Amino acid sequence: VSIIRRITVQAYTYQLEDFGPTIYTYTSGVSMEVSKFVVTVETEDGVQGSYAPHFGATQHALAQVNAMAPGLIGQRAEQRELIFERLKLDFRHFDKTGIGALDTALWDLAGKKHGASISTMLGGYRERLPVYASTTPGQKTPGGLDSIEKYADFAQYCRERGIPAFKIHSFFDGDPKTEIGIMKAVRERVGDSMKLMTDPASSLPSFMAAVEVGRACDDLNFFWFEDPYRDASSSANAQKRLRGFIQTPMLVAEHIRGFEQKADFVLSGGTDIMHIDPELDGGITGTIKLAHFCDAIGMEVQLHTAGPMHRHCMSAIFNTHFYELGLVNPDRAWNGLQPPIYADDYGDRVEDVGADGCVPVPVGPGLGVTYDWDKIKAWETGRMVFE
Repeated sequence: VSIIRRITVQAYTYQLEDFGPTIYTYTSGVSMEVSKFVVTVETEDGVQGSYAPHFGATQHALAQVNAMAPGLIGQRAEQRELIFERLKLDFRHFDKTGIGALDTALWDLAGKKHGASISTMLGGYRERLPVYASTTPGQKTPGGLDSIEKYADFAQYCRERGIPAFKIHSFFDGDPKTEIGIMKAVRERVGDSMKLMTDPASSLPSFMAAVEVGRACDDLNFFWFEDPYRDASSSANAQKRLRGFIQTPMLVAEHIRGFEQKADFVLSGGTDIMHIDPELDGGITGTIKLAHFCDAIGMEVQLHTAGPMHRHCMSAIFNTHFYELGLVNPDRAWNGLQPPIYADDYGDRVEDVGADGCVPVPVGPGLGVTYDWDKIKAWETGRMVFE
């Protein structure tokens, strides 16, 4: 029995070069300050587990982790299911995004205690994961994806590296013609050699604009159409109506949080493929619950964004296609969503993809990655210790 005796939450800040004003926007020659955090759970028998979120390291998630952590002191670290249910109950008035980091740290702890990877503990069967290149949005500044032609060039480059699929994040200008222009250029360049997807990220201004782009997806044989217009994919009824106008499968529910809410969205006809964010939808425990639910009703899932935890989850999920290698840009080797805190060779860049179009599942105990704790300490801006 491993009793939780201490939880440490370290906030840290670093400079991200060639991005700004957001971590999604490539802008050559500028830099921005990025704040993230790492959580470490320690037990009375001396075992530790840690997790440093990527996309999900938001300030409100950090606040929730700090609010949730005291309730875990004295609990049995192995009882992840019970802890998950208690946190879900205690924080029912909130979106519960703090659960993900704590849950993943507990899985890392269990893996280190028993000398097994999280993939092994989940019954994972994949050692390598097929990826899709998920682009940064287009930009108005020179370089990167500053034109329709650059999208086609980048898709061709990714295909030449063996990557089997490519997802467009366009200029987000709200114009269906721009979206469709990029889609046509990329399809023309790569032909049928890649599966293609597009994600307007809720930028299309109206339902009919979404229908227009969706029908272009049909004509161009796109693999899925994601999160199209300004309802932010929060209305199951709206997405169900949209599905009735187009043939391309919809990937929705990125902005719906939690197991029950996402299950309701699916059962209401709101999507063809379920979008799960492992960091924001309850960590590993929540992700596997959702994946199994969808599998039971004949639905595939896709995991949102990238990270070592995502790889372990995907290794054990039968009903999923691709690992999202995002966000990537032709002029910037570094993935802006990945914090530069790894002391090993873990990476989510195009250059980290093998000739087989896949990335590996980490094989060491727990998450199987090594954090650079000296770097995290040097960048530390705040620390909370709960005992």
